[in-house]
Amino acid sequence: MKYNNPILPGFHPDPSICRAGNDYYLVTSSFEYFPSIPVFHSKDLIHWEQYGHCITNEDDLCLRKGFPSRTGIYAPTIRYHKGTFYVVFTNVAYGGKDDGNFFVHTTDPKKGWSKPIPIDTPGIDPSFFFDEDDNVYYTGASDGKIFMQQIDITTGKSIGQMQFIWGGTGGNDPEGPHLYKKDGWYYLLISEGGTELGHMITMARSRQITGPYMAYEKNPVLTNRSHSMELKAVGHADLIQDQNDNWWAVCLGIRTISYPYRHNLGRETMLVPVVWEKDCFPVFANNGLLENVIETDKLPLSLEPFEPDSQNLVGSFHYYDDFSADVLNSCWNTIYNPDKSLYVLATDRTDKSASGITLYGSVHAIGSVDSITWLGRRQEHHFFDAVTKLTFDPVANGDEAGLTIYLNNKHHYEIALAMLHNKKCLLFRRQIGSLFKIEQCIEYTDNSVYLKLQATMQEYSFSYSLDGKNYLPFGKGECAYLTTEVGGCFTGNYIALYCTNTDPSVQKGAFYHFYDYQAYLPPQ
Repeated sequence: MKYNNPILPGFHPDPSICRAGNDYYLVTSSFEYFPSIPVFHSKDLIHWEQYGHCITNEDDLCLRKGFPSRTGIYAPTIRYHKGTFYVVFTNVAYGGKDDGNFFVHTTDPKKGWSKPIPIDTPGIDPSFFFDEDDNVYYTGASDGKIFMQQIDITTGKSIGQMQFIWGGTGGNDPEGPHLYKKDGWYYLLISEGGTELGHMITMARSRQITGPYMAYEKNPVLTNRSHSMELKAVGHADLIQDQNDNWWAVCLGIRTISYPYRHNLGRETMLVPVVWEKDCFPVFANNGLLENVIETDKLPLSLEPFEPDSQNLVGSFHYYDDFSADVLNSCWNTIYNPDKSLYVLATDRTDKSASGITLYGSVHAIGSVDSITWLGRRQEHHFFDAVTKLTFDPVANGDEAGLTIYLNNKHHYEIALAMLHNKKCLLFRRQIGSLFKIEQCIEYTDNSVYLKLQATMQEYSFSYSLDGKNYLPFGKGECAYLTTEVGGCFTGNYIALYCTNTDPSVQKGAFYHFYDYQAYLPPQ
């Protein structure tokens, strides 16, 4: 049986996994996007359903503005212990409000999580380890080393002294530590080399939890660096043992679109087969190399064949949303902590006869690093069509609403209905760093328009239609400029609906009737 990597395509970095009986739960980093820390569930390690997020109350944690693609929630770790799930994470706010490490807990990930509990420890990339004597240890990365601290799991308070336990094998940025115990050994797994092309996983072990930790002589145990592999920048892993005593790891990796190597989907989640021999270090994937297609007979539900393209990767994947549900689908995000009054679902309106969602624009334009009115869904495929129908009546110069492909506030392309120079118009604009240009603008008197975004590995193309059938080309931009290597840090591209209004008191709102996303196979 074969499966494809990634198992979670699109911007899903720094994965961590746990098992509760026959069920698997996975979390990833979310950075400046809200709700924070997506939570996924699976029975077979391949097909994942999102159960929501760990942080859904905008007042529980403040996401720092002003540093796009590099603030917010870093590297959560999920663990299950005696009926309770714990997720520990870092909120990077550069000294701002709620900067530091926190954890949340629940007995049922589908029903929500506790409020964040602060932990008085420094650094990033926290992880919990529950030892056999019920002592709880926290590991993290700080000052180029891995440290460990015993904590009180009910309060988050430290117990005893913090200890540095390993500095890695010499690669830059030793981080992402996780502890495991097997055959009487404590195994420490970390990432080194930075989350770029030199990324790698290394391991050390000790008979005592406090060390000393001795490095594996054949490190790294997993890396695709310096190899012509389709998956690159493989690293930041977490191990899990399934109910059949087989071992697996999840890790991040990227799929590039050009040479020199660039990626626009963000860092994605991969599944790695792992084999242990008694009293030895584990062997990851194909002797430490991770391929995009894996053949194995050891998956937990391997007797049930997978449907073609059922991994949400290519061809058959289709997502349609008319926003008629009581709440937004978990796949949607805002940037920073949202003002929920700016997003009105059909069920929230007095007139509930129609589906759709109304966005009331803030005064902050799409290029702002403030809380813009913006509702985005991750780009998960290199080839797709995304379509929406927009009804909007701009009133003042600067009012606009539209459809954007968005890496961050300095790197985005969009098509929009707008008021410009006292005329209602349809425009296409690109921003690439400090370069900013409206490349197409036509007078447009109607209040409704169908907007389409099409993607290949080379270009994003925009078009519009009056009837939803006949589309007129309106502009395009290179994918290469909306990549981490050109304009980002740690996130990936989103397809988003947005609205800006210079005077919210007189705005009627931008009404989006639906959102339709169809992935397709690349041309042969």
